Amino acid sequence: MVYLPVSLFLFLLFLLLFPFIWIAFTLDVVEVAVAKLGFSPGVALLLFIAVLVGSTINIPLYKVESIVPVAPDFMDMWLEQFWGIPLQKVRQKTIVALNVGGALIPVLLAIYELTRSSVWAIFWVTVIVTIVSYYSAQIVPGIGIQMNALISPLTAAISAILIAEPLASSVAFAGGILGTLIGADLLHLKEIERMSPGVLSIGGAGVFDGIAMCGLFSLLLT
Repeated sequence: MVYLPVSLFLFLLFLLLFPFIWIAFTLDVVEVAVAKLGFSPGVALLLFIAVLVGSTINIPLYKVESIVPVAPDFMDMWLEQFWGIPLQKVRQKTIVALNVGGALIPVLLAIYELTRSSVWAIFWVTVIVTIVSYYSAQIVPGIGIQMNALISPLTAAISAILIAEPLASSVAFAGGILGTLIGADLLHLKEIERMSPGVLSIGGAGVFDGIAMCGLFSLLLT
């Protein structure tokens, strides 16, 4: 399945910015920043492209069927609201999928950081970000799981500085990614029956923005 987690305008804007991104990745300050995450500027740019392209790809995992009440028209809503007459219930199907750019690649990168940074620091940052992301995320019928894109990266950055200041970049990067996916997506899967039929993408839509911001904030910590 292929779809855009952001508007077509933003996707095209990213493509137009590629030349400028390449220039930015050759600057010394950015080279030092990505080096702290264990990547060269060239590899970092390739990963950026892979995440962007992968954000349009979803791998189906399983299908969920649920029975939910629906209101075909205003009269049915009025009767249910004021007279307690139950709404008609229908069976809906939702496909749970894994977003390549918003979940699969970031998780692999986070695992890589676990091999070269403090495992315990990443663990505690992940726990903190998971809790904050869980209570910040909202289930929006017809859209999916949404949350403010700045909440998880800010939480990860502050937590990483307090817990492991010398390793703040890699700890914020890994802990922010894992915590956002666990708290915003995985722990909310049980509420899937509240969503409209269609595709629920783990790491897609609003959560993808938070994952991308975690990468940006980890560079700013350098």
